[in-house]
Amino acid sequence: MAAEKPKMKVLAENRRAKFDYFLTDNLEAGIQLLGTEIKALRDGRANIAESYAAVEGREIMLINADIPPYKQANRFNHEPRRHRKLLLHRKQIDKLIGAVQRDGQTIIPLRLYLNEAGKAKLEIALAKGKKLHDKREASAERDWQRDKARLMRDKG
Repeated sequence: MAAEKPKMKVLAENRRAKFDYFLTDNLEAGIQLLGTEIKALRDGRANIAESYAAVEGREIMLINADIPPYKQANRFNHEPRRHRKLLLHRKQIDKLIGAVQRDGQTIIPLRLYLNEAGKAKLEIALAKGKKLHDKREASAERDWQRDKARLMRDKG
């Protein structure tokens, strides 16, 4: 019997990341959230499409991620686009800081999800921006793979 994948609920996904960047190292990071933020996430509302992670001192911060206010929180609500600290091991942080400062790479969030324990996790990746001709090559390759699969299917 095959092992089952752990149950996780994907809350937000950055679909443009693979189109706009060359992605290299994927990491799973925790996020430091307020109580109203996790409640809003469990309602399934979040947006990480325009967000990125940046180095602030010796920490990695998630910037421009949108978690809308929780309706039932009244005056104790959070700011929707505040900077949120990413929870990583020191070696991972040092590796990311080195890649950003030395190689000019960017840290891009790919998916925001709740793991099987109900904790919010963020999948991040080191990325290098694509130029316009790189995007065209990727699009042409994707079209060719689709046409090749169609031809093989029709051939038999």
